[in-house]
Amino acid sequence: MGPFTPGYVADQGLANQLAEIGVILLMFGVGLHFSLKDLLSVRAIAIPGAVVQIASATLLGMLLAWWLGWSMGAGVVFGLALSVASTVVLLRALQERRLVETERGHIAVGWLIVEDLAMVLTLVLLPAIANALTNETADTSSIWLSLALTLGKVAAFVAIMLIVGRRLIPWILHYVAHTGSRELFRLSVLAIALGVAFGAAELFGVSFALGAFFAGMVLSESELSHQAASESLPLRDAFAVLFFVSVGMLFDPTIIIRDFGPVMATFLIIVVGKSLAALVIVRLFGHQQSTALTIAASLAQIGEFSFILAGLGVDLQILPERGRDLVLAGAILSILVNPFLFTLLDRWFVKRDAAKAVQAGAEAQAAPPFREPIPVTSLTDHVVLVGYGRVGTFISAKLQATNTPFIVIESNEDKIPDLQREGVPVISGNAADPEVAAAANIGAARCLLVAIPDAFESSQVVEQARGLHPSLPIIARAHSDAEKQHLAKYGASSVVLGEQEIARAMVSGIPATVPVEPRNEGPSLGEPGITSAAS
Repeated sequence: MGPFTPGYVADQGLANQLAEIGVILLMFGVGLHFSLKDLLSVRAIAIPGAVVQIASATLLGMLLAWWLGWSMGAGVVFGLALSVASTVVLLRALQERRLVETERGHIAVGWLIVEDLAMVLTLVLLPAIANALTNETADTSSIWLSLALTLGKVAAFVAIMLIVGRRLIPWILHYVAHTGSRELFRLSVLAIALGVAFGAAELFGVSFALGAFFAGMVLSESELSHQAASESLPLRDAFAVLFFVSVGMLFDPTIIIRDFGPVMATFLIIVVGKSLAALVIVRLFGHQQSTALTIAASLAQIGEFSFILAGLGVDLQILPERGRDLVLAGAILSILVNPFLFTLLDRWFVKRDAAKAVQAGAEAQAAPPFREPIPVTSLTDHVVLVGYGRVGTFISAKLQATNTPFIVIESNEDKIPDLQREGVPVISGNAADPEVAAAANIGAARCLLVAIPDAFESSQVVEQARGLHPSLPIIARAHSDAEKQHLAKYGASSVVLGEQEIARAMVSGIPATVPVEPRNEGPSLGEPGITSAAS
């Protein structure tokens, strides 16, 4: 869609404006999920580790920039853009291996938080020091004055957000939530995200990114933060996609051929340079090799912050457009390669543990130990409930009311804390995964209730469970006769059609006769109400 490829060329100006909203909502989401508790729990390694790793990647980027003949300012911006990993890519890789709640996961997430905070600070200070980075003869006193003024504005904004916003924003959302209007709540969440970002830029000269980040961070302390996150997620994802589209429109694919050497050097800084720095730092802090390799693989890519920083550097005329193209090329290549790095690690861990098992005279295990095992529930003669949506919530309440032992399998991470608070046994993951199904002890279960609405996914769950327990009663839900037949084909004992059950309940609620209120005087023969009712 961009100007560098044949065919249709979209409106780049409009795409950039929509991308601004994407950046605001992206940073709002980062703030909503910011956890000071998580950061403090691993601060001993995450803070110094992230700082040293950012410094290492920045120095390597500056060396490449110097080799390419760029200014020192361009080298600093280029190096910083290569130093920060993508939140989306890192969390996805950890979730797939169930490492988020492990020590390795906590360190990786804490490390990422420090990187994000460093980039937010960079986005705030870069416009203030742009003159110094582009003009070597700039007056030092004016630079320090500009820097002090910027920091003063930021401090004023932060103080207002922590003193006023911390009370006002949650109060507004609690008030709106009590109106019972989901649409108004969703609109309020988006209005707060966009409004605070705009106000921060207009009144304090602070970037949209920092304003949105603080709006999310203040709201994260509210009880409604999870609901706010779920309400803003669809629109955030939509505009984030537009942000990445606008970034893609700026990318010239021919740079891979035209600048093959610099592209490969950029790629190696991201994948090898950053990873080695992280590996050495984690090992120096006395952590195991598995932890060090996990952190190294997690950080071997760059993403959204790198795009934002490179774009700002070009806008401020610090970074040449060629530098932005190199950042984009490095990001695309590193994100493509990152899953393969984790796969190689998985295989290496399997071979290592297999060799240890052989030395110990034991049989090698087939399951990759790099993926955290799920503890198998001790429940027996229990109900396994798959899905904790609208239907699953009602089923859970009924099972608790009748003291029926049950366990929930839920793939939505946002619902796990609610179940844990209620004391309901829960397994996070896809019920079609053999390891997840085995952890729910389906082989010793009384019944399986598949409450998820997707018939295709339900059939995979049913098929998996039927293989573990051939005689298990399995009850699933469907929306049509075709889905009912599909689920029965894969082994469902019975399938409930929602519309049929609603119709059956409504028909069963029809009284046999019309209830007539007793009156002192009998109705006249021609009273229309009685005549029509009787008929």
